[in-house]
Amino acid sequence: MKGLVLSGGKGTRLRPITYTSAKQLVPVGNKPVLFRVIEAIRDAGIDEIGIVIGDTGTEIRSAVGNGKRWGVRITYIQQDAPLGLAHAVKISRDFLGDERFVMFLGDNCIQGGISTLIEQFGRSDHNAQIVLKRVADPRQFGVAILDEEGRIERLVEKPREPQSDLALVGIYLFDRHIFEAVHAIQPSARGELEITDAIQWLVSNKYQVFPYIHEGWWIDTGKKDDLLEANRLVLEELEPQVRGYVDRDSQLIGKVIVEPGAEIINSTIRGPAIIGEQTRILNSYVGPFTSIYHHCLIEESEIEHSIVLENSTVRGLPHRLEDSLIGRNVEVSRSPLKPKAYRLMLGDNSSVGVL
Repeated sequence: MKGLVLSGGKGTRLRPITYTSAKQLVPVGNKPVLFRVIEAIRDAGIDEIGIVIGDTGTEIRSAVGNGKRWGVRITYIQQDAPLGLAHAVKISRDFLGDERFVMFLGDNCIQGGISTLIEQFGRSDHNAQIVLKRVADPRQFGVAILDEEGRIERLVEKPREPQSDLALVGIYLFDRHIFEAVHAIQPSARGELEITDAIQWLVSNKYQVFPYIHEGWWIDTGKKDDLLEANRLVLEELEPQVRGYVDRDSQLIGKVIVEPGAEIINSTIRGPAIIGEQTRILNSYVGPFTSIYHHCLIEESEIEHSIVLENSTVRGLPHRLEDSLIGRNVEVSRSPLKPKAYRLMLGDNSSVGVL
């Protein structure tokens, strides 16, 4: 089997972060979401992976490289315009050939990986297998309607009045018949070749499409709150480890990861939390569900349930920073006036004086 990762989206729901960075490279638990996807595919025994890229392709290529660090081979496939998931499959035919493959959206996090899923598909005669998850608001997703015997009856893209709470989560397994489907369908009203239409074509033409209902957690990291939730879930699963320096006046409570070169000075870190390489925490409190990426400085401040990207500084805040996503090369510092709380989403290269 081969892997196909879709990393061509613009990430409009994560702006301003994604004005200057690919959404798939925003870290969760101090690891870019795209890296987690690659690892999940590799851990399932697949070592040939195609990555579909768009406007942020240069950044994706620079970050991922040829895949050697994961022991896989990466092939890049350029999608010149965001014409839909089925279009991404269509343009990947030369890479995929007639092999079975797994397609994985590059901004998704799923609990437990996909090894069981791949194994199940590999020993079956199914033409396709789609991962479904029960969600609170199915209107945001492609939705699967199953018959009384649990077989797929119909798929609907972002229904106004959903007849099911089973959402397609962005992980699909196909054999070569999917290429017949993507060539047979027409663009939707929004001008895209929808993967739901392609899968529906398979169903309507009596191909075997198996629904796999995922019971663990799954997060689409396309929005700030979802990204913070994914960060929370990932941090809860990490094992505590201290490979940096923690002085005698500091305290680590619960699951805390201190990466190499990090320094914790006269501070309290309450896990689950992760402190990145070469980051310094001085006279501060870092609370649960917080990821501080590499080469950051947190000084005379309190922060929790937040993500801080690389090379950023949070200094001298009179109140706790929480529920926040801080971009790269950002400086957050104190200003004379005192608010009661801060909730921030800052783009890269920002400098903010907090009132």
